Amino acid sequence: MAILKVARMGHPVLRAKARPLEAGEIRSPAVQQLIDDMFETMAEYQGVGLAAPQIHESVRLFVAGIPARSRDEQDAEDEDDEDDDMPLIAMINPEITPAGREMAEDWEGCLSIPDIRGRVPRPRSIVVRGYDRKGKRMELKASGFSARVMQHETDHLDGVLFFDRMKSFETLTFLDEFGRYWSRRDVREE
Repeated sequence: MAILKVARMGHPVLRAKARPLEAGEIRSPAVQQLIDDMFETMAEYQGVGLAAPQIHESVRLFVAGIPARSRDEQDAEDEDDEDDDMPLIAMINPEITPAGREMAEDWEGCLSIPDIRGRVPRPRSIVVRGYDRKGKRMELKASGFSARVMQHETDHLDGVLFFDRMKSFETLTFLDEFGRYWSRRDVREE
């Protein structure tokens, strides 16, 4: 496995619509290696999600999740918030549908826009349809943090950055100031 270079805001790959993976490509050694490398890259940069365009591959694929060890540590700290429980997944050719009208605004960051945070409104609950790494059709229902991460990563596949979803830039802040003025808790980059 390898740690891949993360594209930063300004690189054209982050603003392009990624192409869908064909059924025959999904199980190929190249795509399987890409998925493994994306999980390793996400872990290296302490992210909770990573889309293929962020590592210079313009295909409709993202990985996301919180490793089991981190989930156990989190569970010890906050047993009541099951929305934050997010197993590792690879999602290919995702399609997202809101599951209700409730919106939630919360903080987001991005590995391609390091050290910046902002509040982004998104549907609180969603249904995600796509394929797993074996090419099997899958459907997931998600809410809260998990839904936010999957929407953020799917946006990358359409050339959309979290700035584009913000209602205003009043909450846009550097990570240092976020910790100092906006929150006392640790924030994970998506």
